[in-house]
Amino acid sequence: MAERGRLFVVAVPIGHLEDITLRALRTLREATVIACEDTRRTSQLLELLGVARPRLVAFHEHNEEAKTPLVIEVLESGRDVALVSDAGTPTISDPGYPLLKAAVTGGYTVVPIPGPCAAITALSASGLPTDRFRFVGFPPAKLEARRRFLEELSGATETLILYVGPHDLDDILALASEVFGPSRPAVVARELTKMYEEFRRDTLLALSTSPGKNRGEIVLLIGGRESDEAPTEDDLQKIAQTIIDEGFGGARAAKELTRRTGANRDEAYRAILRLRAGEHETD
Repeated sequence: MAERGRLFVVAVPIGHLEDITLRALRTLREATVIACEDTRRTSQLLELLGVARPRLVAFHEHNEEAKTPLVIEVLESGRDVALVSDAGTPTISDPGYPLLKAAVTGGYTVVPIPGPCAAITALSASGLPTDRFRFVGFPPAKLEARRRFLEELSGATETLILYVGPHDLDDILALASEVFGPSRPAVVARELTKMYEEFRRDTLLALSTSPGKNRGEIVLLIGGRESDEAPTEDDLQKIAQTIIDEGFGGARAAKELTRRTGANRDEAYRAILRLRAGEHETD
């Protein structure tokens, strides 16, 4: 039986070309096929890196489900495949998860080639605590879904890391200031590793009321709730409502509220009971 190919998950620069690793260069040179988010951008990158272009397969969010079986066929034939995104580490808020899942399920060898990642790059220089953090990707586009998304995170005690589009940043900062509280520390990291790299460090309120240049790729980091910072009654009610809307009930809802906010068990039960009482009053 012929030896099966390997899937290499290759991190590429998020801006500065010199951030490519020697191992990534060798992997890109030796791979039979490169599955990439955008063939034009990857072609340009390979040219700048001096890598002879192998066969490129477009592999992005709109076709990854359909293309996954084709890439698996390449692996089955004994040829190696390198998976890359336009910038940074594949599958981290980028395409590739369906392929990774299929490769792991099928017993193929998956080899990570570590390197640049915008979330970790921003965190490392943010000045916010790095011992515990949570990466949550892109917030939803619609306002109500975005509000629920942030409310669910408002009790988190770890540093939060979000990816934000430049046109959404001001609105998200204003909403985050409302949900997390105006004094919560935050960092806007923009154009990482590029010529106009910028870190803006302040409170959510200050960042939301003094907008800067929002061009380029942006990472938003929000400091976690202090362990001795008691959630307000209004915060508890908002998060409790979200939990109930998700289908939790009774003791499970109270336990989930405690987990998300750090509120003690009695406070959580009272918040759930107040909501239930309000529902009965409106019936």
